[in-house]
Amino acid sequence: QAQLAESGGGLTQVGDSVRLSCVGSGYTFSRYAMGWFRQAPGKEREFVAALTWDGTSWKYGESKKGRFTISRDNTRSTVYLQINNLQPEDTAVYYCTTYSGGYYYEGEMTHWGKGTLVTVSS
Repeated sequence: QAQLAESGGGLTQVGDSVRLSCVGSGYTFSRYAMGWFRQAPGKEREFVAALTWDGTSWKYGESKKGRFTISRDNTRSTVYLQINNLQPEDTAVYYCTTYSGGYYYEGEMTHWGKGTLVTVSS
């Protein structure tokens, strides 16, 4: 059964950078698109970014371009989310997800990790 485990969150300050990691296990990670979502306190979960199985096509959520970068290393079964110039509004639990196929625009999310909390202090 597919399992996803996020890491890399913690307490940060405005202007810092953070790289979140998500390791997939129990399935053939390299065949599937991956994505990141986040949920801020009191808000709904929102889409952050997604990436195809081979890392050649990606999509970012509204207002996420520029400071967010999604990437993957299939040899490590890991997807990353780099966030630069952190802002207080980036405070959220960040979740990774795997899609039902190799292309995020053709599939749906099937499995989720438990999330990693990023707190940005001003």
